[in-house]
Amino acid sequence: MAVALVVVAAGVSLGLWAASGGDGGSTGQQAGSSQGATAAAPSDRAPEAGPTPSPTRSYALSEAPRTIPAVRDHEPARGPGWRPEKDNRVVVADPALADEGRLVAGELGMEYAGEKGDRRAGDLRLALNADKGANPESYVMTVRDGRVEITGPSDAGVFYGTRTLKQETHDGGTAPEGVVKDEPAKAQRGFMLDIARKYFTAGWIEDRIRELGDLKFNQLGLHFSDDQGFRIESSSHPEIVSRQHLTKAQVRKIIDLAESRHITIVPEIDSPGHLGAVLDAHPDLQLRTGQGSAVQGAIDISKAESADIVDDLLDEYADLFPGGPWHLGGDEYQALTRSNPEASFPQLAAAAREKYGSGATVADLTTGWLNDRADTVRAHQRTPRAWNDGFFRGTSVQAAKDIQVAYWTGKEIGARAPLEYLQAGRKVINYNDEFLYYVLGEPQTFVYPTGQRIYEQWTPRVLRGTAAVPARYDGQILGGSFAVWCDLANSQTQEQVAAGIRMPLRATVQKLWDPDRPELSWTEFRALADRLG
Repeated sequence: MAVALVVVAAGVSLGLWAASGGDGGSTGQQAGSSQGATAAAPSDRAPEAGPTPSPTRSYALSEAPRTIPAVRDHEPARGPGWRPEKDNRVVVADPALADEGRLVAGELGMEYAGEKGDRRAGDLRLALNADKGANPESYVMTVRDGRVEITGPSDAGVFYGTRTLKQETHDGGTAPEGVVKDEPAKAQRGFMLDIARKYFTAGWIEDRIRELGDLKFNQLGLHFSDDQGFRIESSSHPEIVSRQHLTKAQVRKIIDLAESRHITIVPEIDSPGHLGAVLDAHPDLQLRTGQGSAVQGAIDISKAESADIVDDLLDEYADLFPGGPWHLGGDEYQALTRSNPEASFPQLAAAAREKYGSGATVADLTTGWLNDRADTVRAHQRTPRAWNDGFFRGTSVQAAKDIQVAYWTGKEIGARAPLEYLQAGRKVINYNDEFLYYVLGEPQTFVYPTGQRIYEQWTPRVLRGTAAVPARYDGQILGGSFAVWCDLANSQTQEQVAAGIRMPLRATVQKLWDPDRPELSWTEFRALADRLG
C-alpha cells in the first residue's frame, strides 16, 4: 500500500441487471443465473388473439455483499440492485447528515441535493431513525425499487452504511437487492501510531485516517511523547519540542478529517516513564539513584515540579484534542524494575511515606502519580486509560476504578493476568502484543504480525498470549487496537509501514466488528481485500 490514500472501496455484482441486456453473473459463490421467461397462455385454453407478450426477466435471489468488515445480516431479495449514476441524487432527511451526504456523493460521483422529501429513481437517501435503544453505530441499508436508503440512530451509523455502499459499488459493482442490518460487536476499534520515536508526515497520517474510516475503525491513538522525541508543537513548553514535529495547525486539520470519518483521536503523553524528550530540556527533573546515576526516560515523581510540567502538557493538549479517551501511559517506570526500589531511590521512598504513611512503597507513590494525572484529564471530561504494567499488585494505594486497562503484555515484572483486571471489574482494551504489535525492526522477541494470524486465531477475548478469557467477561472488553511502535525507527519507511500494516488492519477490524469465525477463508478474505484496494 503506497503512501497515497488507499481507498477501501469495491463492489460485487450480486443480482442481475435488467437493463444490461445480458446475463451479468454474480461473483458470489452460490449466485444463481438469470432465468428468462416468456408469458404463455394456460394449456387448457387457446391463446387469445393479439400481440405476443413481452419477455420478462426474473432475478436470482441476491447474496450478501462482500465487504471488509463483513456485514452482520443481509435479507436477500430479487431485483437488479443499485449502481450510482452521475445524474442520481444523494438526499438527506436531516440536516445533521449533510456532511455524510456530501462525502458519499463526491465519492460515488453523484449530485448532493440536500434535504428533500420527494423520492426519485436512483436516489440514495440518508436518514436518522428513532430507534433510541439501538447500537448508535448500527445502520440499516435497504436496496429496493432502484433506490437505496440508509438509516441509523446516529450520524455515525449512517456513515458506516455509506462505507458499505461505497465498497459494494466500487469499480462498477452493484449493491445487491435486499436489506443489510449491521452493527459492530465492539465499541472501540482502534489503530495506535507511535509518532514520537519516528516522525510521520501529516499527509501520511491523513491517508491512514481515510483508510481507517472506510474500514469502520473509530479511534486513532497518537503516542507523541517519548524518549526519542516530542512531536507536537507546544505553547506551554516549547523547549521540549523536537525539530521534526507537527504544528498545531496540522493537528487541527488531522482532527477535522478524523471527525468527518467519525474517528476519535486518543492522545498519549506517557509518564512517569518514557519522558526522555521532556527531560532533555529539564535534566533537573530526571530520576537519579541514591548514588546519583541518571535513569533513562524516568522523571523524579518526588518533585512537585515534575507533576507541574506534565500537568501543563495535559491541560494544553486537552484543549487541542476533542473527545473522551485519554491515554496516560504509566508503563515501564524504571524505578520499579530494581529489586529494592526503596533502597535504590531513597527520595521516592521518603516521598511515599510522607504522602501515604509509614508503610508506603515506591509502587504506592507511582500509583498515586497515575491517579493524580487521571484527575487532571478527568477535569477536562476525559476518560483515562493506562497500560496494564502501570497497575501494581499489593499496593496500599489503588488505581482509580475508572482508569481503563490497555492490556498489551504479560511479560512485565510481576505480570498480572488479564483475569485479575476483569475480576476486579475493570474495563479493558485489547492491545495484545503477540498479535497486534507491529514493532519496527522486530527487536527483542517481536515479529511483524500477519493478517492471517489475526484473522484465524485472535478475537477481542484473546488478551494475552493465545488463550481467550471466559465469555462472561466479554462485556468488560471495550474493544481493541492495532499498534505501530517505532523502536528501530529507520527500519522501515512510511511507505513500508503502510504496506506492512495493510492486511493486519483489515483482519483486526473484521474481528472487532464481528468476533465470530469469519465466513470467508483467509485466502478468500485476502482476495477480497485485493479487489477492494
